Amino acid sequence: MTSVVPIETGKPAAQSALPRVGVLLVNLGTPDTADAPGVRVYLKEFLSDARVIEDQGLIWKAVLNGIILRSRPRTKALDYQKIWNTEKNESPLKTITRSQADKLAAALSDRAHVVVDWAMRYGNPSIKSGIDALIAKGCERILAVPLYPQYSASTSATVCDEVFRVLARLRNQPTLRVTPPYYEDAAYIEALASSIETHLASLPFKPELIVASFHGMPKSYVEKGDPYQQHCIATTEALRRRLGMDETKLLLTFQSRFGNAEWLQPYTDKTMERLAKEGVRRIAVVTPGFSADCLETLEEIAQENAEIFKHNGGEEFSAIPCLNDSQPGMDVIRSLVLRELQGWI
Repeated sequence: MTSVVPIETGKPAAQSALPRVGVLLVNLGTPDTADAPGVRVYLKEFLSDARVIEDQGLIWKAVLNGIILRSRPRTKALDYQKIWNTEKNESPLKTITRSQADKLAAALSDRAHVVVDWAMRYGNPSIKSGIDALIAKGCERILAVPLYPQYSASTSATVCDEVFRVLARLRNQPTLRVTPPYYEDAAYIEALASSIETHLASLPFKPELIVASFHGMPKSYVEKGDPYQQHCIATTEALRRRLGMDETKLLLTFQSRFGNAEWLQPYTDKTMERLAKEGVRRIAVVTPGFSADCLETLEEIAQENAEIFKHNGGEEFSAIPCLNDSQPGMDVIRSLVLRELQGWI
């Protein structure tokens, strides 16, 4: 005889009206230690990513393992030591990203079902550890937040690649969203402009012009369809409009080139040299493509490019801090996250 089970018997246990939602802030990455072994581990992971170096053939592998990873870690470790947070024994990028996550969590504390965590694409804490932690806290939905205002395959896309790889191993996957680039977002442009104005007002000198330096990219990547260059141009043009400056007062350059291929131009270091030789004596540099200060801003811009400028005749140089975990910077992240969480919270 067939028995009939009442529908009520099959009901799941009562759940809260709103499922837990995870927010994972992700930045590029950092070595765990400011020494050659730590930098070597980091560089190997970074430079083995086909999104960063697209040709991962035998020649590149031989160059990477036979030359780069034998010599570069020692020199880069010295650079990291110049900016290292010795109190916490970590890079400033890790310190700042953690603080951004903590402050975002505090800003969203009135939404008890939202959980905030942070991760690095390369190094630690890993994206896998971040996703695992959110799932362990009961998050059924996750918003991944690549902290790159301008999209590129070698930054934003590789974050997505890793998130997808982690989820591909799960039988019970959380629902996923990813925030879009925010290179023209009104809150982002306003935060940049106000931070520039505040910093300039604090200087004992008046810069003759400002250089907006973005991380570089091989020109061939753009020719293949990467929108990064156009996003950098759009950010710079929006900043010019907001600050009332033209292209002679707010310049666009690209830094951090690597290898022998042609990268996006004009190059930041060559521009510093040229401007100084042309008679520019006072300058300020802003780095709108970085959401947090790191090796590329604190050492490459604030130290290396400052030296290039002064060595060639420049007198006053100031590096404008990134938005970091400042109130304007956190307002940008908070507004971005709340917009993308609509329908979930």
